[in-house]
Amino acid sequence: METLKHECGVALIRLRKPIAYYKRKYGTEFYGLNKLYLLMEKQHNRGQEGAGLACVSMESPAGSEYVWRERAMGSGAIQEIFANVRKAIDSESINSEELDDKSSISMPYAGEVYIGHLRYSTTGRSGLSYVHPFLRRHNWRSRNLLLCGNFNMTNVDDILDDLVGQGQHPRSMGDGFLILEQLGHRLDQENERLFKKLHDEGYRGPQLSRKIEEDLNISNILERPARIWDGGYVICGATGSGDIFALRDPNGIRPAFYYYDDEIVVIASERPVIQTTLNVAIDSVHELPPGTAITVNRAGEISMADVMGQWSNQRCSFERIYFSRGSDADIYTERKRLGRELTIPILQSVDFDLAHTVLSFIPNTAEVAYIGMMEGLNEYLREKQIKEIESLNPSEPDYHQRLEQILGQHLRSEKIAIKDIKLRTFIAEGNSRNDLAAHVYDVTYGQVTRGIDNLVVIDDSIVRGTTLRQSIIRILDRLGPKKIVIVSSSPQVRYPDYYGIDMSRMSEFAAFRAAIELLKERGMQSVIDSVYRRCIAEQNLPKEMMHNHVTDIYAPFTDEEISRKIAQMLTPEGTHAEVQLIYQSIEGLHNAIPNHPGDWYFSGKYPTPGGDRLVSRAFINYYEGNVERR
Repeated sequence: METLKHECGVALIRLRKPIAYYKRKYGTEFYGLNKLYLLMEKQHNRGQEGAGLACVSMESPAGSEYVWRERAMGSGAIQEIFANVRKAIDSESINSEELDDKSSISMPYAGEVYIGHLRYSTTGRSGLSYVHPFLRRHNWRSRNLLLCGNFNMTNVDDILDDLVGQGQHPRSMGDGFLILEQLGHRLDQENERLFKKLHDEGYRGPQLSRKIEEDLNISNILERPARIWDGGYVICGATGSGDIFALRDPNGIRPAFYYYDDEIVVIASERPVIQTTLNVAIDSVHELPPGTAITVNRAGEISMADVMGQWSNQRCSFERIYFSRGSDADIYTERKRLGRELTIPILQSVDFDLAHTVLSFIPNTAEVAYIGMMEGLNEYLREKQIKEIESLNPSEPDYHQRLEQILGQHLRSEKIAIKDIKLRTFIAEGNSRNDLAAHVYDVTYGQVTRGIDNLVVIDDSIVRGTTLRQSIIRILDRLGPKKIVIVSSSPQVRYPDYYGIDMSRMSEFAAFRAAIELLKERGMQSVIDSVYRRCIAEQNLPKEMMHNHVTDIYAPFTDEEISRKIAQMLTPEGTHAEVQLIYQSIEGLHNAIPNHPGDWYFSGKYPTPGGDRLVSRAFINYYEGNVERR
């Protein structure tokens, strides 16, 4: 019902054959560019703020461009950057028939390496200079570095100190800029090491440069900087000489997948986009192991380097619930399980009266959880029917009538709310947003019996509750149900995220606001003050020694108490129906998504020390009335 801003998305392509090969086989020099476009469009859900791409040509002659880059801001950024790329291509007419395996013709955006990025800011920094890929230029091809990623670092200060300690003077505190300088510096050092070694062996001039490009070891470049990083990340890069890499954090917080054959290597944030773009089977697309870097050198040779080792499995569960494409086979199954896990709480909420309960979902992203919910309720109904039939006596005169009644029981599944897309822009620009928001959805009349039926609506997450309060409950109440039950397929979101999803302020969370209200109502303000004092006391400790004291805000209450308070807070004045909120349990979450146990949003168990440090800072900001994001 409410839109969370998505984390970033990455796309990386390395062609393993000369461009002329693709021209002959696929009829275009821009085979890689076309695939990049598809990868980016299929991940468009991950980028509302900006997008960028870059291309590296490994065979451009000296004196001509070999690294091209295009970036743009806004929700239409993908279309804009590819339109600009097309203009650049059209502005330089090349007789492509001249292209052969040994060609060194420089054609804009016709290269062997493509890197794409979809951006949403999670730290409040915006502007074209923050849109990936970043570029560090140099006159030696092997010292050029392109960088993009899906990441947030929780220890930016440590990264800055590392650079300053080496004598550098960074011009920005953005983690992307700092990582670019860290890796760029290591790339320089690796080039210098190879230069000295190869020079001593007798290499000179262009032969020396070429040999450096051939011998470059990307894993050597990654190891030292990565040891400093604390966060969730997939960091992708490419050199001007054709090496590429993608490194995933050792806890596996952020997702990454790859595919390769003898023609192409592809890396992306989501598995189904690779399957669709290249039309390959699911078992051909592999998950990049945590702590591992996949690299492709200038010769097109693929390597897997264990850069960080695998730490505890903290693959993000919220990624599976909300952000990733539901067309992924495993994610689809998991989201159905999330719905099934809610069967008993839903039945209890309507006193097991399915005959007078209408079941639906809002928004469309919750449809898969809805299918799972319906499967669970159907299973309950079927078992109930079997027991009732078994209790019948065939010799009774009303046997067939009662049998028909039992078999006639069914779930009442309806499409209750339909979003009116036309209103979106108008509402975003209007001064009476709250009033107009009540019309974002059209409701289906005539399916709910006024004053008699319950209305159960499932959502994939209820985080802030803003849309519930401003529009959804009002809209559903128009239908006249006796009771409205709003179901969240995810647990109560209680804690900020610091690893790439835009949830960073304590006051944003309905669960946190509810717990604070309960503490104040019950005369327990001392708990709030105590948490603040302990957070302050630990501010100057190393992050490894800090604790998440914010868990004490929730400790006095059951999940049900907090859910009831959230429902009370979000129910608009004048609502006629009783309103109840049901949240997924953490146990249900792990049952449904067993391979992605990272649940810090719900439990407060952060996967890295930096998370505990930043949640402490977030609570201090809340207590002191500071609205800063970090």
